This record gives sequence, structure tokens and C-alpha cells, in this order.
Amino acid sequence: MTHSEALIEDQENTSAGQSQQTVKGVIARSKGAEVETVDIVIPAPDAHDVVVAVKTCGICHTDLAYRDGDIEDAYPFLLGHEATAVVESIGSEVSHVKVGDTVVLNWRAVCGECRACKKGQPRYCFDTHNASKPMTLADGTELTAALGIGALAEKTLVHEGQCTVIDSEADAAASGLLGCGVMAGLGAAVNTGEVTRGESVAVFGVGGVGMAAIAGASLVGARKIIAVDLDAQKLERAREEFGATHTVDASGKSEEEVIEAVRELTDGFGPDVTIDGVGIPATTRQAFYSRDLAGRMVMVGVPGPDAKFEVPAIDFFSRGGALKPSWYGDCLPERDFPLYADLAKQGRFPLDKFVDERITLNDVEKAFATMKAGKVLRSVVEV
Repeated sequence: MTHSEALIEDQENTSAGQSQQTVKGVIARSKGAEVETVDIVIPAPDAHDVVVAVKTCGICHTDLAYRDGDIEDAYPFLLGHEATAVVESIGSEVSHVKVGDTVVLNWRAVCGECRACKKGQPRYCFDTHNASKPMTLADGTELTAALGIGALAEKTLVHEGQCTVIDSEADAAASGLLGCGVMAGLGAAVNTGEVTRGESVAVFGVGGVGMAAIAGASLVGARKIIAVDLDAQKLERAREEFGATHTVDASGKSEEEVIEAVRELTDGFGPDVTIDGVGIPATTRQAFYSRDLAGRMVMVGVPGPDAKFEVPAIDFFSRGGALKPSWYGDCLPERDFPLYADLAKQGRFPLDKFVDERITLNDVEKAFATMKAGKVLRSVVEV
């Protein structure tokens, strides 16, 4: 029997006689409490479910938000969602992937049936698929998987649509970041902002998402790319590693001074596209007022629940253009993940430069502190 025939036979038998598995995973048990690495139970996959063996998982601000109760309070949470994995077993009706596939997990498993999908806008799918049953703690307590994924674990259970197949030779640690932060920033520039060759772009806040927006603008040929941040080291990286052509150090500057500095770099007019990668009122106002007349402003940094962005109605009207929030970089995982993983493999997109440290499951709490201090773009767990 050939290797391919063996895989096919494995697939045909994979949903029959399967049993649950106990593996290690990182959970947030209560609001603000330090995360724990504990035993979790992975049920056997139902018809359209897939069990994947996680290879790598990035540490994202969203995971910290789950830990701190900023998203919902359905504790305990199984954290993690920026992951590369290998398909280990599949349900009886799975057709999208096969055992042995290398996949990046996504949290937009397009349903094809909701009103957004039927309007031809699957990037806004309002009813994305998740696994049909929950994972649990050893005592049977149900876990809420972060973004329906829960990949800070040795294995996890997802819907087949949450698996996007990529080249098995792609760098797993880097490719997994397409599952959230990198795709969010990259897509904010390329998909939402629709940056085109020769345009000017300013990105406010150059953490992981902002750096990805800069790299995306560079990839599509923006003529002038301005990075704005308070951290001189991040600004240096933006220029040297990700494609920024100019930088504005906002430390010690008023909002008006930052706006003026950005406009001065674009002949006094302002950029064609501004991208708020932070989501606080100050950066949102700077992005709004620094853009050119009829320019496009994109918000990809997620604002806090109490944040307010207020401008006079006449300013909203008279500046024209478009103000657009970017959800998941308006991406389509099946289209975008393989594309950018391939461009990274060719050396045309700096995906590997987002990985600043490689850690273990037991280092996640420490990685949260490192992330909050702004010392890394991404820490990536290697499982």
C-alpha cells in the first residue's frame, strides 16, 4: 500500500471508533487571574469537526483581553487562535481537509448561507462555523474556546471550515500569525483601505498589527509610508524591516503637532490612506484629521468599550472620503492565507520578522507581560 493509499484509508476510518483525548492546554479560569496549563479533554470529532495537532500558536492581545474579561465572561477560556496545525483526525462528512494537511486556523469559517454571504460579501459572514461540541476540563467543566479555536494547547477541536491548507514547508511559527494579527493589519491596508500603487499611507501605532499594515502597503507599491509611534525602536524597525519610508516620533508631541508632522511629509495635504492601529481616541483623531481631503481612514485597532470618538459634524462632512472599520482585515482565509504564506516563502513578504521569541505553553503568562511592555511583536508558542 502506498503512503497516499494509507492516508485515504485512514480518512475513511477516522471518524469510526474514535475516542476523546486528554492533552495540555492553557486556560484563563477567572477574570484577571494568571493563566494555567492544565489537562483538557478533546472530544472525538462529529461529522464536520476536525482534531488538529497544534504546531505553533502566537500570543495575541485578544488572548489577554479574554483573560481579563474584556470580551466576555464565559470562563474558563481555552486561549489561543493564531495557530499552525496538522490535521490528525476528521469527522465522517469532512471534505475540506484530509488527515496530514498543514493548516492555519481561522475564525471566519464562511457559512455560505447568512445574509452577508448571500449578498456576495463572505468577508462579513455573520454565522461562521465552530466545532459542534465544547472541549472540557478533566472534571467535565465546559471550556469556551477563544474565537472558537482554543489553540494554546497540544491539540484542539475545530470545524473543518476553520482550517485553511497551506504549504507544509512554510515556516509554521510565522504562518500561524496570518490567523489573526498579521492578517488584520495587512488586510486593513490591502483590503479595507484599498491602498494602490503610488498612494501615500500613514499608520498610527506600530505594534504587530501596525507593522503588518506597513508591510501590506509596501507590498502593493505605496509611494510613501509613514509610521507614527511613541517608541523610537519600533519606528526604526518599521523603516528597516517592514517598509516604512518615513517616521514620526509622537513622544512629547500634542495631537495637533503629530497631525501637522504627518501632513508635512505629504506636501501639506495629508496621506491618501490613514490607518489607526491602536484604537484609542487620540490615534483615531490623528488618523481622521491628518488624511487628505476625500482620503480614506481605516480603524483596525480595537477600541475599548468606553472609548469615544467625537468630531464636529461639519468636519465629518467637509473632509469627505471614507471612514472604515476593518474586521479581520476584511480577509477571506481561503484566498489570503495561502497567498501570503507563499509570498513569505518567496521572500516577498516579511512574515518571519514578526516572530520575536519562541516559547513553550508554560511561558504564556510571562509572554503577556512582555507583550504589554511592548517588547515584542509576537511571542510564539512551539508545541
